Amino acid sequence: MRAVGPGILFAGAAIGVSHLVQSTRAGAGYGFNLLWAVLLVLLFKYPFFQFAHRYTVASGESLLEGYRRLGTWALVAFMTIVTLSSFITTAAVTIVTAGLAGALLGLDLSLTWLSLGLLVVIAIMLSAGHYRLLDTGMKVMVLILGILTLVAVAVAFAHGPAGDPRWVDPALWSAGGVTFLLALMGWMPAPLDIGAWSSLWILEKHRGDVTRPSRAQAMLDFNLGYAATVVLAVAFLSFGALVMHGTGVEFSASGLVFSQQLIEMYTGTLGAWTRPVIALVAFITMFSTTLTVMDGYSRTLGSGLLLLAGRGGAEGAAPRRKLYHLFLVLQLVLAVLIIGRFIQGMQALVDVATVVAFLTAPLVAVLNLRVMFLETVPRAARPAAAMIWYCRAGIVFLVGFGLVWIYTRWFI
Repeated sequence: MRAVGPGILFAGAAIGVSHLVQSTRAGAGYGFNLLWAVLLVLLFKYPFFQFAHRYTVASGESLLEGYRRLGTWALVAFMTIVTLSSFITTAAVTIVTAGLAGALLGLDLSLTWLSLGLLVVIAIMLSAGHYRLLDTGMKVMVLILGILTLVAVAVAFAHGPAGDPRWVDPALWSAGGVTFLLALMGWMPAPLDIGAWSSLWILEKHRGDVTRPSRAQAMLDFNLGYAATVVLAVAFLSFGALVMHGTGVEFSASGLVFSQQLIEMYTGTLGAWTRPVIALVAFITMFSTTLTVMDGYSRTLGSGLLLLAGRGGAEGAAPRRKLYHLFLVLQLVLAVLIIGRFIQGMQALVDVATVVAFLTAPLVAVLNLRVMFLETVPRAARPAAAMIWYCRAGIVFLVGFGLVWIYTRWFI
C-alpha cells in the first residue's frame, strides 16, 4: 500500500463536476437510459489514463517528458490544450464549490468573494503542506465521500423513484441532446489531459526513494482510484434517476444551482435528516476536485514550460517549485476574474470546456499510446496486442462521437 496515493488523487480530481453535476443531470433528464454512455466512456478512456501511471513507473520520467521525446510538436499541442482549459476549468469547479461552501456555512456573500476566499485557503494549504498534505487529505476525503454517497444512494433505492413513471424523456439524438451527451462524456470521469497530473504526482510521491514502485503497485493504486470514479459515477446518476427524473421540475443549467436543487429535492423526498448528508457529499465532492485541479494544473503548466525551455530533470527542480507557486497565484487571479466577468454565462463556458475536452481526447489518447513504445519503456512494460486493439477501439469511439457531434451541430 506504500504506492497508493496518486490514483486516489486522480479520483479526487475526477469526481467533481462530471459526477455531481453532469451524471446527476443525466439521471434527472433521462433516468437510467444514459447509463450506457457513462459506462462506455469509462471503459474506453481507461487505458489512456492507465498509461500515465505505466509510463512513469517504467521510464522514471513524467508523461510530459514522454511527449517531448515524441517531438516538440507533441508537447506544444498538449500544453496548448492544457492552457486553454486550465483557467476555465478552475473557475468552473471553484464557483460550484464556493456556492456549496456558502450554503453549508450560511455565508451571505457574493460568489466572487466566496470563490476568492476558497482559492486563497487552497493556495495556502498547497503552498504550506505541499504534496504530503494533498496525499493524506485526499485519501480521507475520498473515503468519506464514498461512504456517504453510497449510504445516500441506498436510502434513495429503498425509497423508490420519486417521479412519474409515464414521463417522456427529451430527444437525445438532436443537436441539444448530443451536445449534452458529449459534455457528459467529455469530463467523464475527467478530461484525458489530467493523466499528466497522475504522472507528476507519482514522481513527487516517490522523490528521494531508492527504488520506484513496481508496475503491480502502480496498477493497484490506479485501479483503486479508477474504480472509485466508476462506482460514484453510477451512484450520482442514480441520484438523478431516483430523486429528480420525471418530477417535472425545471433544472437549472448552472452547476451551482443544480447541486442546490439536488440537495433540496433529496431533502423534500426523503426527509430533512438527509440534508446534512447530501450537502456534505456535494461539498466534499467539489472541494476535493478544486484542491487537486489547483495542484495538478500548477504542476503541469510549470513542468511543461520548463521542458519547452529545455530545463527538465534535476536541474529544473528549483525553478519548477517557483513556477508551481507562480501558477497557483495565476490560477487564483484568473479564475476569480473569469467568475466575476462571466458568472451569468458560466454554464456556457463549462459546456465549451467539456466539448473541447472530448474533441481533443483522440489526440491525447494517441499520444499516450505512442509514448508506451518509446525506447525509455522496456519491452516487457509495453502494451500487449490485446491492449493495442482495445486502445484502437477507444480511439474509434472517441473520434466517432466527435464526428456525430459535428454532424448534429452543423448539418442538422
